[in-house]
Amino acid sequence: MNQRYMELVCPAGTPAALRAAVDAGADTVYCGFRDCTNARNYPGLNFDVDELREGIAYARARHCKVLVAINTFPPAGDAGPWHRAVDQAAAVGADAVILADIGVLDYATRRHPSLRRHLSVQASAANAPSVAFYRDHFDVKRVVLPRVLSVAEVADLIAQIGIETEVFAFGSVGPMSEGRCFLSSYLTGLSPTSEGACAPASHVSYVEQGGQTLSKLGGTTLNCFARGEPAAYPTPCKGRYVTHGRASYLFEEPVGLNAITILPELKAAGVTALKIEGRQRSRAYVTQVVTTFRQALDALARGAPLPAAGLGSETEGGRETHGAYRRGWR
Repeated sequence: MNQRYMELVCPAGTPAALRAAVDAGADTVYCGFRDCTNARNYPGLNFDVDELREGIAYARARHCKVLVAINTFPPAGDAGPWHRAVDQAAAVGADAVILADIGVLDYATRRHPSLRRHLSVQASAANAPSVAFYRDHFDVKRVVLPRVLSVAEVADLIAQIGIETEVFAFGSVGPMSEGRCFLSSYLTGLSPTSEGACAPASHVSYVEQGGQTLSKLGGTTLNCFARGEPAAYPTPCKGRYVTHGRASYLFEEPVGLNAITILPELKAAGVTALKIEGRQRSRAYVTQVVTTFRQALDALARGAPLPAAGLGSETEGGRETHGAYRRGWR
């Protein structure tokens, strides 16, 4: 494999998206099975075993790796689907599994010791002692860091942990630490950490009322949009709430993470891999974002100026942020 400066890890929500990511220049793609074992468990997405086997063959022929996300948390006494997912990922030759639950990590370590293990962002390991726990007990080779750290904090953590680090470079961003948010479950009965679905489409509705559009999750109105105003997808953390008589985005505005202009800073911090978020997004999204980041990373490796990003149309709400990288979490 042609080793580029930072590994570009790209979303594959469907077999078509996998091929699009590979063709656009991904070094690695990540995907999940079509069930509750992965954190993007939405209708029309994900892979069965045969599709994953075919996807791995397509990627391998083009020098691209495939990771399988098994990153939700089993309910007590019912870890069978998660164990089967690990077994299936090993059987079809996945390059690594991305895990969050301690019990599933233990199972993978004992049953498939040669299967490479990455620690999912869902584990929310954001400091050196927590990463060291997973490294020492389950021989985790890489940690995907939560989107709550500044660049300086990322660099400090990397200097302490002694394993590979993967950080998010593009996609959704919210105010909750991954793997610790249950807001959606209070409105839908489905937990993003167990069923893998935050604000599932089956519980989303839009209602026209008085010349405005109301976006609802379950029976709860999360936002109200004037005619012609872009209507963001209704997730609880990005709802517009009335406090002190004023409606505002109390927790987080609809805005997308785009770290392409700070790639040199992430390089200097010692980051191993950059993750593009968006397994629920379209094949066109995958092609455009992966192509843009491939060009940027190749330019960075040559010491050339970074090309203009031009990804505003693909960011949530049409707006971009550096998230915690620049502003910090506190």
